[in-house]
Amino acid sequence: MNIRPLHDRVLVKRIEEEEQVRGGIIIPDTAKEKPQQAEIVAVGPGKALDDGSRAAMDVTVGDKVLVGKYSGSEIKLDGEDFVILREDEILAVVA
Repeated sequence: MNIRPLHDRVLVKRIEEEEQVRGGIIIPDTAKEKPQQAEIVAVGPGKALDDGSRAAMDVTVGDKVLVGKYSGSEIKLDGEDFVILREDEILAVVA
């Protein structure tokens, strides 16, 4: 897969949380919440400014970040699920 997001967009892959069984109840995949933690797979060059230069991105490939449950656009590439979103939709970088 070779993909490069445009402008201030970022391609992330959600990190699936470990499945925990509480009280013997197994929650089906359709009822589970979307994970909020993700890993950055690709980063665009940055937002174009009025003077023609580009604003530097605050995140880099490999960073672990927190994203909103319903932010961005979900896409499927090579059979894997990804989310493409703007840099300002990223809530935090996980250290």
